Amino acid sequence: MEKPWIDTIGSTQCTMKRPADTYYITDNMATEPLRFPNLVAGYQRNPAHALQASIYSKYTPNEWFQKQVKFYNEADLNRHYSERLRNDTMRVIREAEEKIHQGQRETGKKIGERITDVTFWRNEVASELERLIMENERLYDCKRLLEKAVHDIEGPLHIAEECLYHRESRKATELVHDESEQSLLKEIDNLKNNQRKLQLCLDRCKDQLRNGRASQNQLEIDLKNKEGALGIDNVCYQLNNYSRGLQYCGGIEKFDGCVVEPETWAEAANRIVQKSQTERTKSCQLRSDAEALINHVAQDMWDSWTQTNNALSQRSSEMLEAKSMLKQHLHKIQQEIFDVEKNLELTRKAIADKSYALKVAHTRLEARMHRPELELCRDYAQLSLQREIEDINQQVERMYKMLKELENQHQRLLRTRNSMEHDLAIKIDAMYIDKEKVAGLRRAYPVNALFRF
Repeated sequence: MEKPWIDTIGSTQCTMKRPADTYYITDNMATEPLRFPNLVAGYQRNPAHALQASIYSKYTPNEWFQKQVKFYNEADLNRHYSERLRNDTMRVIREAEEKIHQGQRETGKKIGERITDVTFWRNEVASELERLIMENERLYDCKRLLEKAVHDIEGPLHIAEECLYHRESRKATELVHDESEQSLLKEIDNLKNNQRKLQLCLDRCKDQLRNGRASQNQLEIDLKNKEGALGIDNVCYQLNNYSRGLQYCGGIEKFDGCVVEPETWAEAANRIVQKSQTERTKSCQLRSDAEALINHVAQDMWDSWTQTNNALSQRSSEMLEAKSMLKQHLHKIQQEIFDVEKNLELTRKAIADKSYALKVAHTRLEARMHRPELELCRDYAQLSLQREIEDINQQVERMYKMLKELENQHQRLLRTRNSMEHDLAIKIDAMYIDKEKVAGLRRAYPVNALFRF
């Protein structure tokens, strides 16, 4: 508090504030300005100035008392304010301590709830991952089975085509489009269709296995992320004010590195699990379809094989019967040729024998031509000789005709025999092809080695 200085000139008093550099005028005399003492080095006192300052710088008792009262009041005011400030400070400390502890408890509770949620979804993802891995392994086994089935069809298909190729080597009339050939063609067509169906199913299995492994990769990544987050949350849940490694991270509360909301996070986890379940359902259905297809293909191949073998057996029986009948007819033809040849010999001998009778008749007739004169009578003997010669000529001519017909028939029989022998030969060759080459290949037909589960 600034105090006024009282300067007296004559009987006049003036009150003024003392500035830092003020000249005091007394009795028209100028004095030097006041200087505050240098507490460190001191200063040289001016006796005149000190005397004048001691007279005019003193306070009155009232001012002194007021100054003391002011000090007391100011001390009381500051003390009461300090006491109230101390109480407020302690209250704020207690409130801050309680609020911080409450915040830590709430945060710990939320972290615990988060740990429970993450643990639940971690277990769901782990269980689904285990089931999906098992399903992918079963689907992989199914894929290998389909690959084996597609590969194993090549053997029966090659055998059926080889059988058809062998039957193409039949000759002449035996090269017939019979039921056996129709069965072989149908069997080849069924094998190719079944192989194509198995290949399509195999392609579907490969695509489904690719999708299943993609879902498995998503589940593994999600499981790894959840285990990492669960480990971090467990560490955060166990932290307290006395834990080691605590540190300040300035401005961390202003940085928001979160990318999803809890609802979105749960939906994402649920979506991954549902996708895996969908892929597992598709894989299970595909495995069921593949097994049903393999069983159907195996049964169809077995039926085609049995039908073709039955047709070949029936054809072999027919050819065996035809061969037997042909042999019988050939034997009869051979006997007939033998008989015709005997008849030819008899006919030639009969014709030759008739020459003697003709010679006799001619000799008789020529001899009677030498009868003399009127004895050349056309008597009954002459007429009889002439008729005899005519009858002999007619019979010989008739026998020549029969001989000609017998010779022609003999040639026809020989041609028939040759034809039947040739037909018998090609039948024997066809029977050899069907019974030895074709049936020999089909005895080793690898149906029983296919499609083992």
